[in-house]
Amino acid sequence: MALVLLVEDDDALAEALALGLGGLGHRIQVAGTGEDALTAVFGPGPAVDVVLLDVMLPDLDGFEVCRRIRAKSMVPVLMLTARGDAVDVVVGLEGGADDYVVKPSEPRILDARMKAVLRRVAAPAAEPALRFGTLAVDPAAMLVTRDGAEVRLTATELRLLIEFARHPNQVLSRQALLKRVWEYGYVGDSRIVDATVARLRAKVEDDPANPALLRTVRGLGYRLTPP
Repeated sequence: MALVLLVEDDDALAEALALGLGGLGHRIQVAGTGEDALTAVFGPGPAVDVVLLDVMLPDLDGFEVCRRIRAKSMVPVLMLTARGDAVDVVVGLEGGADDYVVKPSEPRILDARMKAVLRRVAAPAAEPALRFGTLAVDPAAMLVTRDGAEVRLTATELRLLIEFARHPNQVLSRQALLKRVWEYGYVGDSRIVDATVARLRAKVEDDPANPALLRTVRGLGYRLTPP
């Protein structure tokens, strides 16, 4: 049973979501401000399993809260946005969010999205480590190293890299990645893939602006090209 931190300043909405998600088996902790959310994540209380983070908050906005969480923690973060505005979505994803959901959203949809991101945290069945030059990907240990040093990745970034590592030199379309990593159906938001690839490149490429490992195949998707 996951401990969900629901960051929402609308008391009525927070209560409704807490009741709905609680009825689906989650434990809910509510924070009404960005500062309260950071205290819940980094304070002495029980460890939070996933954060549902509203964009509009009375003090810090959700984007800043997400950036501060990501600076110290890899806990999964789902952004709650009042609209699917392209700028809001991209800013949230670039700040380190694992996914986003447009409000109003039913508890069952949030439940499905949270379960999907929590499955990414779980280690897959044992399989050998994969090496690409100085980059080593160990799916069983959920560990990535570069030049022997650990690379800190979110659960989503790690799952995405593992998917690429399992299929070197193959072009993987955005829709295929959405299905395999995010567990979306046929139709999904490719901006999530693009933003996560950009974050991943910043951590594993020598020159993220001119990637040599994770290459874009224009009009098709992405390909991991071993050195």
